[in-house]
Parts: sequence; C-alpha cells; structure tokens
Amino acid sequence: MTEDPFVVHRSLLFTVAYEMLGSSADAEDVLQESWLRWADVDRTQVRDPRAYLVRTVTRQALNRLRTLSRSREEYVGEWLPEPLLTSPDVAEDIELAENVSIAMLTVLETLGPTERAVFVLREVFEVPYGEIAEAVGKSAAAVRQIARRAREHVAARRPRVPVSRSEQQAVVERFLAALRTGRLQELLDVMAPDVVLIADGGGLASAAQAPIHGAALVASMLALPGRAVSAVWLNGAPAGRIEVDGRVAAVSLVVEHGKVTRIHAIANPRKLTRLDEPAELTR
Repeated sequence: MTEDPFVVHRSLLFTVAYEMLGSSADAEDVLQESWLRWADVDRTQVRDPRAYLVRTVTRQALNRLRTLSRSREEYVGEWLPEPLLTSPDVAEDIELAENVSIAMLTVLETLGPTERAVFVLREVFEVPYGEIAEAVGKSAAAVRQIARRAREHVAARRPRVPVSRSEQQAVVERFLAALRTGRLQELLDVMAPDVVLIADGGGLASAAQAPIHGAALVASMLALPGRAVSAVWLNGAPAGRIEVDGRVAAVSLVVEHGKVTRIHAIANPRKLTRLDEPAELTR
C-alpha cells in the first residue's frame, strides 16, 4: 500500500488542495473524493500518476471552491485561512513558505476559482500550461492569459518588501514579548503606524468584524494582561499562539522594514484544529 502513487504523493496533493481552498478540512475532503476516483482508475492507462493525481485534485478543489463561494459570502466577519502548524523545515523552501503563508492565502482568496487554480499550479508547483489546461478545462492559450492576469493581481496585493527569515523571526519575537507583558508602548514600538489588524472569529469567538487600522487603536486592543503567549511556526513562518481563559487564537504577522504592518488573528475554533501536529507541506 505504501507504494501506491496516491500515498507517495499525498503531501503534495494536500498542499495543492490547501493552497486552493485555504482550509485543511476542505483539503482533506477533496483528497478523500480524489482517492475514491483514483481507486476506480485503470492504473495501466495512467502514464504519469503524479500529474494525473494533481489534475484530479485540482478538479475536485475547483468544484469545492465553487460550492463554498456562497457560504464565504455569508461568513460572519472577516474570513481568514485556516492556520497550519508546520515545522521550521518548511521555511527552508522559501518559495513554498511564501506561497502557503497566511498573507498569501488571504490574497489568493481575492482571485476567482479558475484564476486561483491556474496561479497555484503554475506559480507554486510549476505545472506545464498544457497540464493546467486539462485540469481546468481551458485551452493552453487561455491558461497563459489567466496566469498573466492572476500574477498581476497577486503582485499588486502581496507584501512588496522581502524580509529575511532572521528579521521576520526577530520582529515576531518582539511582538510576542510585548503581548506577554501587555505594555502599550512596547506594542507601539514594534508596529508600523498604519498597521492593520484583521481578526476571524466566524461568529463563534469574540473578534472585530472589520479590519482595525492604526497602531494606537490596535495596540489599545492588544495591550491586555492575563494572556499565555507562545511562539509557534504557522504556514512556514514564525507566529504566535495565544490562550485566554481556555480560548485559543493563532496570530500571523506581516513584517516590512522591521515593523509589523499586518496582523492576522484567527480565533474561530473550527479553524484551529491543526495546531497540535505539524502538517506536511511539499512541492
């Protein structure tokens, strides 16, 4: 069984589905559906099992994205991706870590389903245009145009300042230390003046239902005592886990010029089920 191509490539297939959906629960459902289809395939007719499985997962993820679009429109408050606990090793693949980051997945959420699939397969996994065309049901020429538009869309919205792993980690550690003490000035010192806080409670946990802008307001909301704050690796980057009165939240940060410019705080308990065991992400 361990030699079955689906098992061999499972981490890759999960990463593809997660990149497209921003949810590990939905990604697992897509893998289950894809496995059922794979089980019925005549393997002697499959020349490239890896490519075949990626196409299958892509099609199932596209179907899931389209059915999820209405529920996400009706979501209570801000919708953020589901964070995954990862090992520091994921950060060694800089491109993978950047593309599975909470910040990038939030940007990908602004793409249409087909655009997102094309961007993920081409830019993250370097799938040939012809194979992408088969997966999304478009011509190769159309896929090239979609890829160009998606790249431009993402480039206009992603963080523009490259940050080294050491700088990112140092700023995150300063931010988490300020959270532990609850000292207002320490928080102000580590955040950019125009910092933005985006929180996701999903109607199940206390969270601001619209983005909070400005260091003074964000710091006043975060400078509270009685929190247990620990450093974790989420989606290939240093991040934080916060516990208050038994309630948990995951915090992911965007860092530019040595300051925190964006804070993603996920408190929806349904999205915090993957914080105890590292997920295997690969390309």
